Amino acid sequence: MNAKVDPTQCIGCELCVQLCPDVFGMEDNLATVIVDVIAPDLEAACRDCASQCPVSAIVLSE
Repeated sequence: MNAKVDPTQCIGCELCVQLCPDVFGMEDNLATVIVDVIAPDLEAACRDCASQCPVSAIVLSE
């Protein structure tokens, strides 16, 4: 699984960083993905991040 954050949508709320700090970080007040491939044990947390993002800025792909 891979993740991307759409910088044009992100509002910098940091919810994804709080829910999944092993995958998401902050740079210039916007969320970024800090790993190339999401480890299988973190996939559920990433799905949770994507579904809870208030502006749907997180896009997951298999």
